[in-house]
Amino acid sequence: MMENFDQLAAPGYPIFLGSEFAHPKPEDAFFHVLPVPYEASVSYGGGTGSGPAAILGASWQLEIWDGKSNPSEKGIYTHAPVNVKGKPEKVIDNIAAATKALVKSGGFPIGLGGEHSVTYGIIKGLLDAGISDFGVVQIDAHADLREAYEGNPYSHASVMKRIVDLDIPIFQLGIRAFCEEEKKTRSAYGIKHLDADILVPKNIQSVDLPDDFPEKIFFTLDIDGMDPSIFPSTGTPVPGGLGWYQTLSLFESIAKKYNIIGFDIMEFAPIENFHAYEFSAALLTYKMMGIVDRNKR
Repeated sequence: MMENFDQLAAPGYPIFLGSEFAHPKPEDAFFHVLPVPYEASVSYGGGTGSGPAAILGASWQLEIWDGKSNPSEKGIYTHAPVNVKGKPEKVIDNIAAATKALVKSGGFPIGLGGEHSVTYGIIKGLLDAGISDFGVVQIDAHADLREAYEGNPYSHASVMKRIVDLDIPIFQLGIRAFCEEEKKTRSAYGIKHLDADILVPKNIQSVDLPDDFPEKIFFTLDIDGMDPSIFPSTGTPVPGGLGWYQTLSLFESIAKKYNIIGFDIMEFAPIENFHAYEFSAALLTYKMMGIVDRNKR
């Protein structure tokens, strides 16, 4: 229950790991958690709008020692949620403005969605903050490369196409559901990928990006990229996804070789009375913080 939380970023939004430490000043924190409870274009199951608050609340049950380090020592600041009211263009602008502000202040952005279209706003915010020459690595069940879905170019099914349109290279991991249009888009734009039918049966734990891929990486993780046996708590689950340790190993294999400039966790949709999934999403977020901390360039 939210009334049990005595440290809030905004009503209904506990600060990340607020059970363990007082909320730092923004300038004293390296990690900046940005909740974005946006849900407008989900096309099957709903609930992603409740994802950020659920993850933040579950984080109060985490141990600050992640098994290898204590990333909270770098400071974790939780922002008030982005205003997601209005037309998609306005929401994207709000996300971009919030991202730009925290990056310009020296923060490392961690987006908590919300549907996957949120990532487009974060990427625009990075560009607006003056960060250039970076690529995006995506874990997902879906390619998200449609020009539009149900007439909406800002759909969660079109987010990676919007990013490609910004001339930002992407690399896709774990994809196992895409249409013929997206197959053609991959070919037309030279989008490299390791799909689930290769990654999962072979239990691949590390990945080498193309030689010409940028050294700076934003990492976007759609929860449905992982197998529904781990996270059924998403709107469009697809069997045959990545495992828990495989997901973290793939992320760390990239963090060891490249400069991670931010990451997000998208499409988490909590299931009422199944708090294990909320806890798992919070732990995943914190584990990824730890990987960034231990490999920061």
